[in-house]
Amino acid sequence: MQWLLDRFATAADRDAFVHEGERSTYGEVLARIEGFGRVLDQQGVKAGDKVAVLADYAPGVVCLILALALKGAIVIPLSRQAVVEEGAALAISGCDWFVEFDVCGRAATFRERKIAAEHALIAELVAAGRPGLILFSSGSSGTPKAILHDFERIADKFRVQRAATRAIPFLMIDHFGGVNTVLAITSSLGTVVTVADRGVSSVCEAIAREHVELLPATPSFLTLMLASGLTRRLNLTSLKRITYGTEVMPQSTLSRLQAAFPGVELQQTYGLSEVGVLRSQSRPDGSLWVRVGGEGFETEVREGILWIRSKYAMLGYLNAPPKFDAGGWFNTQDQVETDGEWIRILGRVSDIINVGGQKVYPAEVEDVILALDNIHDVAVVGEPHPMLGQIVVAKVSLQAPEDEGELKRRIRAACRASLAAYKAPAKVIVTDEAFHTARQKKIRRA
Repeated sequence: MQWLLDRFATAADRDAFVHEGERSTYGEVLARIEGFGRVLDQQGVKAGDKVAVLADYAPGVVCLILALALKGAIVIPLSRQAVVEEGAALAISGCDWFVEFDVCGRAATFRERKIAAEHALIAELVAAGRPGLILFSSGSSGTPKAILHDFERIADKFRVQRAATRAIPFLMIDHFGGVNTVLAITSSLGTVVTVADRGVSSVCEAIAREHVELLPATPSFLTLMLASGLTRRLNLTSLKRITYGTEVMPQSTLSRLQAAFPGVELQQTYGLSEVGVLRSQSRPDGSLWVRVGGEGFETEVREGILWIRSKYAMLGYLNAPPKFDAGGWFNTQDQVETDGEWIRILGRVSDIINVGGQKVYPAEVEDVILALDNIHDVAVVGEPHPMLGQIVVAKVSLQAPEDEGELKRRIRAACRASLAAYKAPAKVIVTDEAFHTARQKKIRRA
């Protein structure tokens, strides 16, 4: 990965990070990477050692991770809002060293932490002299899986330099999309603008204060951002592009985004921790149709399910059988519609609600409800039913109090007017509970 450091050296005076108001140049980043290299030598960290790093985005955190990759170590990034409990994660991956940064991301504490776990895939990677990256799935469809990547292979995707931009790394550091975002920004010699938390206020204020040009976010976050009113009260005109992914985008949210940010490019992205992030192009008609692929990726649709073959795919799971077929294709478990080379993502197979043998995609019901007045947010789930198998349940939060009987009547009427009758919610529950994980993804639990 020396090519990345050589690129940093060409822009030594340019801002690489803005973290809590402090700016770090690429020259300072290079010096910190070199400094961490010396620290790793002093601590006795060797190529092939497994090093867990507990932190959020900060210049020093990224510098340490790059220093570990240059050392040939296996990096295990962990966040304080991790999808899997720390002890359970390290029991799967194994560990040699544990590094914890303070909440400001400035001070790091190194300690030896030996947890034995032998994996043939890691042994092969170490024997090849390559650095590794271990990430954990969210476990939405079962036990979280430990995903092993060749770190150099991930970084190689960014050898071709793109236009520099100022961006917020919205997805967390233990998420493939978060790692991908930071590599994309820094390899293009752009500026990473960190936020203290991923709440709507913090993100919008950072955009206005630091003139952020790119916001990569989830549809759930963008729905909340629009509902907050901050898009009208703050100056967010620096934004040039908003990208969205990790879950299905409601058309109603996308249409409101187009109205709130005229002239801003709205781009649907697509990727999985197992195969990487594909290049994407949203159809210019304002719809949810998207074309995905790019150098190193192949796609095909089998019986309505998207399959991907990737040059940047994981080496495998550490605690589960591989999910690639004999030809190297990965089943994404995403149901899609096709229109020539364009696809429209309907939802994960695991999220489908089965009502008397009829399929209901939660996102299509949520889309109708989100378009109604006084709806702050909604999550649609399936609930077991002795006769039908499942029924559709809509959990809603409101912008202002409303008679529940009238609310339920108009929600059901709107759904029956736009959807098949069996897709209309059999139950409507008004609640103040959070509908989102720390990663700002929709929680769909009965």
